[in-house]
Amino acid sequence: MSDKIMALDLPPVDPLPEATQKYFDICQDKLGMVPNVLKAHAFDIDKLNAFTAIYNDLMLADSGLCKLEREMIAVVVSSVNKCFYCLVAHGAAVRELSGDPMLGEAMVMNFRAAHLDDRQHTMLSFVEKLTETPAKIEEPDRQALRDVGFSDRDIFDIASVAGFFNMTNRVAAATDMKPNDDYHAQAR
Repeated sequence: MSDKIMALDLPPVDPLPEATQKYFDICQDKLGMVPNVLKAHAFDIDKLNAFTAIYNDLMLADSGLCKLEREMIAVVVSSVNKCFYCLVAHGAAVRELSGDPMLGEAMVMNFRAAHLDDRQHTMLSFVEKLTETPAKIEEPDRQALRDVGFSDRDIFDIASVAGFFNMTNRVAAATDMKPNDDYHAQAR
């Protein structure tokens, strides 16, 4: 693939601030790469910091949702939106976190083809509806989540993760953001 990470010509701040370079170095050490989504935001350190702060809060902070469930939400939203970047990146995360390459592939294509428990299926059906027709979410949709064990706080977290990935999918599509090549081979 090309070294170009997106269609827009927005070079990163040079040199990167010390804190940003340290964060990128941690990514390189931990992930073996700096995700292109971070590089894409590096033209404006305030935007990068805002992006990483909300990502880290939604995806890594304490929640009634496990990391795998949050990644599954990212994949279902991205599947509905046909976001190539996020399907590749978060599909790899589902493969890695689940230890099941087939689950990651099924989630990318059609979560209904995956072997999911009732809790996961209900959560992902809610996320799909929220992505496709948000104005049609009603109390029975929230109650269905409660019925499979989600708290109201969990429902807020589900909605927040879905909302974040709807936003990032649109930015990735508008900028033709390219996923890192490394994602394609991960956890297979």
